[in-house]
Amino acid sequence: MPGLSSDPYLLAVSVLAVVLVGLSKGGLGGMSLLGVPLMSLYMPPMTAAAVLLPILIVMDMVSLSVWRRHVDWRILKIVLPAAVLGIGIGWGTAEVVTDAEVRLIVGVVSLAFVARVLWQKWGRPAAPVTGTLRPMLGRLCGMVGGFTSFVAHAGAPPLQIYLLPLGLDPKTFTGTCVLFFAVTNAIKLIPYIALGQFDGAHLMLSAVLMPMGLAATYLGAWIVRKMRPAIFYPLTYASIALVGLKLVQDGIAGMG
Repeated sequence: MPGLSSDPYLLAVSVLAVVLVGLSKGGLGGMSLLGVPLMSLYMPPMTAAAVLLPILIVMDMVSLSVWRRHVDWRILKIVLPAAVLGIGIGWGTAEVVTDAEVRLIVGVVSLAFVARVLWQKWGRPAAPVTGTLRPMLGRLCGMVGGFTSFVAHAGAPPLQIYLLPLGLDPKTFTGTCVLFFAVTNAIKLIPYIALGQFDGAHLMLSAVLMPMGLAATYLGAWIVRKMRPAIFYPLTYASIALVGLKLVQDGIAGMG
C-alpha cells in the first residue's frame, strides 16, 4: 500500500470515505456503504475493510454514548443471533466469494428495496406493516447483514430492509442500528485477525483517519437529533438508492 506522504490522493479519498462513514455512524443515512468502495480505488477491498474496522469500532463507542437509550431490544433479539451466523458464513467463505459478487448482490437488493418503497407510495399501495416485527424476515435480514458486513462493511441495506417498514421513530431506528453494528463490528475483529488483515501500515492509516471519523460521527448525531421523520426517511431511502447504484456498477465492473 502506498505511503501517505507519497500518495496524497490515497489520503484525500480515505478522509472522504471516513467522513461519510462517520456521518452515517452518527445516524445520517446509509453513506457508510461508500467507505470501502471509495478506498478500494487505491487499495484492495479487503485491505480497505481492515483499515476501516478499527475506526468503525471507535465510532461505534461514540455512537453508543449518544444513542444507547434509544434501542428496541425486541428487534435486536431477532437480528443479532442471525448476524453472528452470517459473520461465520463470511469467515468460512472469505476465499471463495469475491468482493465484486458481494457488491453486486448488496446493490441489487438495495435498489429492489427502494423500488418496492416507491411502488407502494406511488403505485399500488400495500397493506401497512408498521409495528409488525415479522421474526423470520428479521432473521434472514440479520444473517445477510452479518455476511455483507463481514466482507465489505455493507450490512446496512439488509438491516434497513427489515427496519424501515416498521416505521420506528428516527431516534429508535438509529439507536437500534448503532447497537447492532457495535456488536457485529466487535465480533468481526476475531476473523479479521485470524485472516491476517491487520499490519503496521494499515493500523497507522487507521490512526491518522480516526479524528476525522470521530468529528463526523458527532456531526451526524447532531443532525439526526434535529431532523424530522418527514426528512429523515426520504434522505435514508435516497442514500440507499445512490449507494445501491454504486455497488451494482462496481460489482459488474469487477466481474468483467
